[in-house]
Amino acid sequence: MLSSETIAAVATASGSGGVAIVRLSGPDAMIIAAQICDRKQLTPRYAHYVQFYKVDPKTESASRLVIDMGLALYFKAPSSFTGEDVVELHAHGNAIVCEQIIASACILGARRARAGEFSERAFLNGKLQLNQLEAIADLISSNSEQAARSAVLSMQGVFSDEVNALLQKLIFVRTLLEAALDFSDEDIEFADHDRIEKELRYTLERLAAIYKVASEGARMQRGATVVLMGAPNVGKSSLLNALCSEERAIVTPIAGTTRDLISVDLNINGVAVSLIDTAGIRHDAGEIEREGIARAETACAQADLILQVLESEPSAAEQAADPANIIVVNKADLLNEQSPRLAQAIYVSAIERTGLDELRAEIAKRLDISSDEQQTPFAARQRHLDALQQAQAAIERAMLQLGQAELPELIAEELRLAQQSLGEITGEFTPDDLLDYIFREFCIGK
Repeated sequence: MLSSETIAAVATASGSGGVAIVRLSGPDAMIIAAQICDRKQLTPRYAHYVQFYKVDPKTESASRLVIDMGLALYFKAPSSFTGEDVVELHAHGNAIVCEQIIASACILGARRARAGEFSERAFLNGKLQLNQLEAIADLISSNSEQAARSAVLSMQGVFSDEVNALLQKLIFVRTLLEAALDFSDEDIEFADHDRIEKELRYTLERLAAIYKVASEGARMQRGATVVLMGAPNVGKSSLLNALCSEERAIVTPIAGTTRDLISVDLNINGVAVSLIDTAGIRHDAGEIEREGIARAETACAQADLILQVLESEPSAAEQAADPANIIVVNKADLLNEQSPRLAQAIYVSAIERTGLDELRAEIAKRLDISSDEQQTPFAARQRHLDALQQAQAAIERAMLQLGQAELPELIAEELRLAQQSLGEITGEFTPDDLLDYIFREFCIGK
């Protein structure tokens, strides 16, 4: 779907810099750019060293006023990012310079691009699938090395290939069912029950495997949340400071010093982890401290992992802590050989910085964070996970109906719904309002 309009925008980050790129895309991109560069035409995939001239709004032609000097690169359709004629004008990174170039392009017939419009055109012209374009945005916003690598994998089509393989499997099974429906009046036996069940069972297994990888990739993109929980004065704030090697939280001997949530960003095995310190939980707290405790409880409910911090000699109630949490006994420097120890706990000393490497390793293990040597999962988003779950539910309903010898029409309809859910991941079946929502989050020029 090639547009009749030519759009222009700055494709690089805002602010001052050595280079800024003004991108034009559309049927008149080369003509407009050539006029700004005062050339008859631009050679595709050739870097032209040119001067950029300001366009006179009265004559609608290039004046002799030079805006800047730089490079012009022309990508002829369909061999471009958007699939249209695209020209990139590489100027110096100054907002005033870029604005003059865009204003000149608009005088010559272009218009300013909307947020995400270049990526939207790439999708509509079949250059990239929808989840690949989302991966571009994920790469730009990645806050860790692992997150960036997972975004690149999705950009390269690893996720799309997995989804498309499932789609082909569903299409095959639907073909078997539709054949039985089309020739129901003929003396043709209904599609083999065992074969359909085998194909659907395999599809469910692949869906579960893909969902597991996608879930890890989604968490990698958003980062994991780890919350420090415990009674007042067990050393949660000291432990936070020790783990981030920075004095971020106030530490005093006074119980209830921390009244609000304090968050710091860590990097564990290349993955971003948000570590949150919370108010100490106790029953005799004042009004302000009670609000801090309420926020602490909310943070714990939303956390991927909780570090339950205990004192050097935990009470019997504390020893019966939730096994899903990591039990951290702080102030290990105060222990002696006769002190009781918890077999399942990790002993640390925030003051002497001991036991921290063991704690980081356990955090990585509990969060199932891959090391650099292990395979990086592809990037995914919550909408992708929802679509995979919806497809799984539809296939499970189809298998149930198959087992109950329901009409093939009902089974085929469930498989159509599963196919539609998977198609929403790649953009094959995507409502316009979802497209608008996705591309609104892109920056201008992307």
